Amino acid sequence: MERTQSFKFMLTALLAAIGMTLTGVSQVFGQPSHARIGVLTPGLTFASIYEGLQEGLARLGYKEGENITFVVEDTQGSSVDLAPRVAKLLAAKPDTLFTVTTIHTLAAKRATTTVPIVFAWASDPVAAGLIASYASSKNNLTGVTNLDASLSGKRLEVFLELAPKVKRLLVLVASMQSAGHIALPFLEATAKKLGVQLVRRVVANREEIVRALGDFPKGSVDAIYYISSALMRTNIDLLIDKAKSDRIPMAVLDESLVERGALFSYGPSTRLIGLQAASLVDKVLKGTKPSEIVVETPNRFFLTINLATAKRIGLKIPRAILERADRLIE
Repeated sequence: MERTQSFKFMLTALLAAIGMTLTGVSQVFGQPSHARIGVLTPGLTFASIYEGLQEGLARLGYKEGENITFVVEDTQGSSVDLAPRVAKLLAAKPDTLFTVTTIHTLAAKRATTTVPIVFAWASDPVAAGLIASYASSKNNLTGVTNLDASLSGKRLEVFLELAPKVKRLLVLVASMQSAGHIALPFLEATAKKLGVQLVRRVVANREEIVRALGDFPKGSVDAIYYISSALMRTNIDLLIDKAKSDRIPMAVLDESLVERGALFSYGPSTRLIGLQAASLVDKVLKGTKPSEIVVETPNRFFLTINLATAKRIGLKIPRAILERADRLIE
């Protein structure tokens, strides 16, 4: 009996020592035994970015409810009152914050200089003041940009290949969000080179978008060019409805908006951006400082064309463009 009790005592002590050792190893490498991720997202058409993050972390061995928990603040497209949303996330004591879009990331950056922040879908993080450089943020941020600003000119070039008769292009820019203002000079430079006139309107909310679109009766502009921002994406239905009713083409950034009726997109995939960001979150959870993690650009860009929309607006797309497309939506 004494030998049995002694053996049980030794076994218990050994298991406890092993547990302490494993805990110590986890602490040394900086990886919490159960990670808590605070997510600040506009949701809606950005939902696939968060889904990509979840998918990527699952591939890396994180299982929700077992070794990772997501605390989500979904603003449902709103960009007002972001400060209390971030404060709520920080009160949950997250190991890192995951933010979607430039404006949501800026709100998180203003709220903390200590909690690591991994962003996704920021248009130009240097110009927006999020980071010092792609090589090193010099702060508590890292992430994946969508390169929307620098892609704006290239997207216009592709647009004119699809619809060469376009001469007057309607562009709506969100007044209080930096993404559109950063992208506009890139678009203007290409438009000038290609002989396209940009008809620009600055808007602050959904009501102003409605009024701006109403200022242009059918035939007054040849096309609509979407510049990414949380405001414009949240109200994308207004732009798509205008393009449909006036039977004019519309260019957007990613294929999720083409699925909703825009003519074409050229840019990164929202889901893949989230998937790519997951590896950065993993590095942060394992103890790497965000300033030591290079800010990444999308792994690839996709050309997606909505054939049903092209037929609806009476646009015949050149075969050469169709053959280059990564995806055709019937």
